[in-house]
Amino acid sequence: MKTQDDGLSIRDFTGKTVFFSGIGGCSMNGLARILHAKGYRVLGSDRSESNYTQKLRQDGIKVFIGQREENVRGADLLVYTAAVKPENPERAYAAAHGIPQMDRATLLGQITREFRRVVGIAGCHGKTTITSMVALMLEYGGVESTVHVGGDVAFLEGGTRVGKDNELFVTEACEYVESFLKLSPTTEVIHNIDDDHLDYYGDIGHIYDAFSRYVALLPDDGMLFGCADDPMVMQLLIESNRPWATYGFGPDAHLRGHDVAYDQTGNPSFGCSVGGEPLFTASLNVPGRHNVMNALAAISVARHLKVPDDAIVEALGAYTLTRRRFEHYGTVNGIHYYHDYAHHPSEIEACLNAAKHTPHNRIWCIFQCNSYSRGKTLFDKYSRCFFNADFVLVPDIYPGREQDKGLIHARDLVRGISGSGKPCEYLPTFEDIRAHLLKYAQPEDLVLGVGSGDVYIQLRTIME
Repeated sequence: MKTQDDGLSIRDFTGKTVFFSGIGGCSMNGLARILHAKGYRVLGSDRSESNYTQKLRQDGIKVFIGQREENVRGADLLVYTAAVKPENPERAYAAAHGIPQMDRATLLGQITREFRRVVGIAGCHGKTTITSMVALMLEYGGVESTVHVGGDVAFLEGGTRVGKDNELFVTEACEYVESFLKLSPTTEVIHNIDDDHLDYYGDIGHIYDAFSRYVALLPDDGMLFGCADDPMVMQLLIESNRPWATYGFGPDAHLRGHDVAYDQTGNPSFGCSVGGEPLFTASLNVPGRHNVMNALAAISVARHLKVPDDAIVEALGAYTLTRRRFEHYGTVNGIHYYHDYAHHPSEIEACLNAAKHTPHNRIWCIFQCNSYSRGKTLFDKYSRCFFNADFVLVPDIYPGREQDKGLIHARDLVRGISGSGKPCEYLPTFEDIRAHLLKYAQPEDLVLGVGSGDVYIQLRTIME
């Protein structure tokens, strides 16, 4: 089987048939749209229908539901995601019939090489929001660009905007399994460095090393932006030997946010200064201090790309969060239901801080831990990140890619969270959680389901 390691180039398949196995993924569907716009014959498959598969069909891309070997017949190249393993019938057919295969991250990396300027937005948390904020600022500022976001963004009708030329490409730069090392950035953002994906990296030292190698991809005259409030990011900037500038709330940040205030809906406004000189005041249509920090990162990039300040302010006021980022599901019997993809303790803490500033009576947090290894390695941090919740409800751990080897149980997480002084209960199923909320939740309470498993689906069943 010929793979990307054998020197495959997407250019070799110009005008040919490229099959995407897992085409409905948040990144894969965007890459498929980019190739389709550039004249490739694109088709693909996924396990189930979604908004993405429907949009692809609207764009003229054929999508099979169900992954079968006959789908791949006649393809010249197969592109796959990390979730599509070699034993998948489509990949197995490609291997048996000499159809070359390329992984998603390699394709994204090769696409970046086609553009003169490439902005890669990296960090363990916040990169989807920052990238989509930059995309809207570019749109409001009239700057032509292609944008690739790892989430479902309303104004993009998905996660991708295909520009008219090969001048500017803005993309998330994902650190998972070192995917971002395949990109060719000319400008980078390092938003934060945290102990996530320890199932792959093992420890924070290896995570830092990956980010350091990502920074090393920049050309000598490339531009690096980093969060001044993150000590590890600052260390990386100092060691980078590249031009760099910072943003943050601290007094030493080049672009500084200050005077954060919240309106009656919980959305923040803030002042912004550069080099100590007032720049403008902006208001967000999304909650949370962490989103002010995300906005500061986006402002830094947008000003670097010559977006006018008035367009930046206007875009921030119009910006709405991507799906599964503090997404309001609705109000049932006076109880307000929200979901957030937050799955790392730092993200959960930031999300609950946003909930604290959103009108509410009491906050119920449903925490579905995704993966046993994450629950084990981040146990101490999980025990301490729920201080802004009034009650925490924990169902069984969502296994993700793993099998239960007895490393940890949801009851252990409950003991840890309860030990920090926060009322916490183990309720194995979402039906148990539904019954508990029906009994104890009151009008004007806020129910927030957090996690990257299927809590976003289960939360809707609780509301029925």
